[in-house]
Amino acid sequence: MKKEKNVIALFALSVAGLLFSGYLSGVKFFTETCAFNESCPYFLGYPACYFGFALFLALTFVSFRVITSQMYDRKGFKWMEVIGLLGVLFAGYFTLQELPELLQSGLRAYVLGLPTCALGFIFYVLIVYISSRSLSKRN
Repeated sequence: MKKEKNVIALFALSVAGLLFSGYLSGVKFFTETCAFNESCPYFLGYPACYFGFALFLALTFVSFRVITSQMYDRKGFKWMEVIGLLGVLFAGYFTLQELPELLQSGLRAYVLGLPTCALGFIFYVLIVYISSRSLSKRN
């Protein structure tokens, strides 16, 4: 069964986010330092990247189930929208905390151009946008 491009895009973004947050989590777990010489924000006593990994894992799981027709598209898009919104709030909170340093030192202070939380935020915003658009097409 041919799936629409939006489901494939959501799966690709979810896997990319999973790999990215997995790398950050792995570096933190095994070396006890943060990747890319950045500050390492904590949430509930654990590195924020662990929570990002869990959110992207859930998004990957849901999008995979939609692609393989194990979940109805509408239900899957709704779940991805909700999980993505949680990610937007989560990563957005930490991105706002990094904003003063970003404004003071500029983009060259970060190896990837932006703080890793900001990159995660962008992924989540794209996921929410695509899943919301897909839901509105279904109504």
